[in-house]
Amino acid sequence: MTRGAAFRFGALVSAPMILGGVPFGIIFGSLVATSGFSVWLAVALSALVFAGSSQFIAIGLIAVSAPVWVIVSTTFIVNLRHFLYAADLLKHVRHLPLGWRALLAFGLTDETYAAVKPYYANGRLDEQNGHWAYLGSIVAMYSMWNATTLLGYFVGSQIPDLSNWGLEFAMVATFIGIITPYLKTLPYWGALIGASFTALALVHLPNNLGLLIAALVGVSMGMLTEYLQHQIQDKG
Repeated sequence: MTRGAAFRFGALVSAPMILGGVPFGIIFGSLVATSGFSVWLAVALSALVFAGSSQFIAIGLIAVSAPVWVIVSTTFIVNLRHFLYAADLLKHVRHLPLGWRALLAFGLTDETYAAVKPYYANGRLDEQNGHWAYLGSIVAMYSMWNATTLLGYFVGSQIPDLSNWGLEFAMVATFIGIITPYLKTLPYWGALIGASFTALALVHLPNNLGLLIAALVGVSMGMLTEYLQHQIQDKG
């Protein structure tokens, strides 16, 4: 696959995630407008932070005049899950120059990871072309996110109670559709069950800490299940 073909491929496989993110971006832009902030704050957050959940939390904290260190530390904790994504993708990009890796790190989102990662696993992408597909996904997601932020700021804010329409469920449904095909082996089921129960049990922890812990429990359960599976097969 050539660089251009890989770039287009990355953007194409991200299309379902982009559709799911459209309402999320509109709601974010609308929230900034209805909170009384300048459009430049919306533009700066989407262009420089480029992390939906952190942006929603940041706007809420800015609205109550929270100290800068609280805003930075809270959004940092919320995004800690990206360490897991980066650790998994490192083996595919460690050969790239620092500039490339910095660019890919900035654009690493839940959506891009979910859209591109499976094609490394099945051999369609490799170290020679994978980063171009990765970049294609980032550019597509980044363009959508910034465009819908502006759309939400100027248009969505004119629609009454837009944030209460439940449009954000589109993103949840998209992730469910992407995760489901993975559930073919016991380790994935172990990860799903462990993460689900932990997330439900810790739903009331502040700053979405329950989600971070659930992710770690899910990874641990998946690894433990795989280990036990190998042990049983070796003894058999």
